[in-house]
Amino acid sequence: MHSRFRRFSFVAACCVSLAWSQTGAPSNALRNGGDFSNNTQPLAKVPEGVVLVKGAWSSASDKSTPLPEGGSLTNNIFRNQYFGMSYVLPPGWIEKYKGPPPSDSGRYVLAQIVPGETYKAPVRGTILITAQDMFFTPLPAANALELIKYTKDTLQEDYKVELPPTELKIAGQSFSFFAYASPVAQLHWYVAATQIRCHTVEIVLTSRDTKLLESLILDMNKMTLPAEANPTVGTGGGDFPVCIKDYATDEHMIARADPVSTEHRFNPIPVRIIIDKDGKIKHTHFLSAFPDQEKSITDALKQWKFKPYLRDGHPVEVETGVMFGQPLHPLNSSASEQTTE
Repeated sequence: MHSRFRRFSFVAACCVSLAWSQTGAPSNALRNGGDFSNNTQPLAKVPEGVVLVKGAWSSASDKSTPLPEGGSLTNNIFRNQYFGMSYVLPPGWIEKYKGPPPSDSGRYVLAQIVPGETYKAPVRGTILITAQDMFFTPLPAANALELIKYTKDTLQEDYKVELPPTELKIAGQSFSFFAYASPVAQLHWYVAATQIRCHTVEIVLTSRDTKLLESLILDMNKMTLPAEANPTVGTGGGDFPVCIKDYATDEHMIARADPVSTEHRFNPIPVRIIIDKDGKIKHTHFLSAFPDQEKSITDALKQWKFKPYLRDGHPVEVETGVMFGQPLHPLNSSASEQTTE
């Protein structure tokens, strides 16, 4: 197994995410549901007279500032301006579904890529690109390397580690890479992770054929990434704001105001903010909030003022996260979140 990975350890490529895959759909595949079904219409429909009420959702203060979930696929190239990455899809592969909005814990599904109708090879697979906001994760991990190690250490007993976490060069940047398999399902997962702007970006490849997975890793040579991509760094700077966890403290603030809640709910409200060089908030990104919560928090944030953050004696922009509402519960005492009522 180790010799197999040495053959492509020089490869370059990618941004981040998760993926799984499987062989071609059998002739008796279920018509409804699944990546390879031939009928994507739901079996269950909403009954007449039922009103669906929009709940917590993601939003931003402007449409011009790139968002983590703002990736798009054009001319067979997936691009995400926020992470400064682009990924050329393998020939014959397509993006079948758009991902859901960000989760309360800051998890993003950036792209789900599968073989399309023009893909003629008998073995199929899946490429899943995800990002985990390290400001809000409840997992006991501070960077991409620690998150990969945690994933490996918490695999269920029926999974087998084929390659422990190791460094792999992809597209000229450093990734943390490991592989595991399910002997029962006869599936293999290759997971490559790096950190960009305090997000762990993962590319997860899944298939029953390890040769297909190796070729997908080699294809990631076509990917472009920012220079900061690294499993243990990736804290912004240069073209990006410097990202600092738990920056919204009295030590760095001149003025602040608390949001006034009109309704009491118990959901976590993770908010990413970008602070300009003068210490004012120039951009807010709600990962998940109800409309009234978004308004009250936005009104409060307009009154916040920070001391300018200096790097090498010059003020720079800062990106940080603040958790409002009900805090997330970390999986152990080493993971903590900042909560503001």
